[in-house]
Amino acid sequence: MATIMAICTSPGKGTQKKDVGKARFIADWGVDGDAHAGKWHRQVSLLSLEKIEAFRARGAEVAYGAFGENLVVSGIDFAALPIGTRFYAGDVVLELTQIGKECHHGCEIFQKMGDCIMPREGVFSKVLQGGDLSVGDEIRYELPFRASVITLSDSGVAGTRTDRSGPVIQEILRENGYPVVHTALLPDDPGQLSALLAQLADEHTADLILTTGGTGFSPRDCTPEATRAVIERETPGIPEAMRAFSLQITPRAMLTRAAAGIRKESLIINLPGSPKAVRECLEYILPSLSHGLAILKGLDGNCARA
Repeated sequence: MATIMAICTSPGKGTQKKDVGKARFIADWGVDGDAHAGKWHRQVSLLSLEKIEAFRARGAEVAYGAFGENLVVSGIDFAALPIGTRFYAGDVVLELTQIGKECHHGCEIFQKMGDCIMPREGVFSKVLQGGDLSVGDEIRYELPFRASVITLSDSGVAGTRTDRSGPVIQEILRENGYPVVHTALLPDDPGQLSALLAQLADEHTADLILTTGGTGFSPRDCTPEATRAVIERETPGIPEAMRAFSLQITPRAMLTRAAAGIRKESLIINLPGSPKAVRECLEYILPSLSHGLAILKGLDGNCARA
């Protein structure tokens, strides 16, 4: 837990923000009454109190809002957090979208000090859920959902084939803010895969576990069976959606036997084996997965729409 020390806004761009004590945060917009609010990725800016105090200790006289920050928070080193981190304060939910920004050397602080901390210490976020906040409110953060990538390939384990799908998955995940905390290359062996899936879920190693390979008609393709052996609840809509999307590209998509489901607080999804199909399917389903994972981990409400 950390504490909000100041809430700053400015009525016009180019004017210094000032601490207003409390404000309303509007979903997909920003702070009500702030000139920098809007439908873009830098709706709310945040800066650590500790960084401001360290800058003041160098002789700088800076008030809250002087760096263009909306929120001054004590107890969080924002620049050390990865993109995709979520912040929770009251009813408000923010998601980290950018770390730092280019500093215009003509800014007043840089002219006086020859330095400005916002480019390296300030961060920006979008408002996922709105509400009212006041100085003194507590704020906490959750790191982005952690991911594991498992490739199933007898030939890959034997060293006669290079795994190209696993790296594609990792690339897409990292581009979308998912830290890849575990990877593995296994033979097409249902026992090994089931044991690893259960371990990753039961030990809370990864929130999202993606497999690639072993979903076809070959006698050694056992990924769906190994997955169904360990999941506690199926999520059939995910493989159904991938098949429906892929059928628009090739009729052979009907031949995939991919499965998906939940074990504990982990979501397990079988992806195809080819790099091209992996990219197509994962990029299609990924935007919806964060909402599902948030519900699974108790960070969001259900999927019903008003």
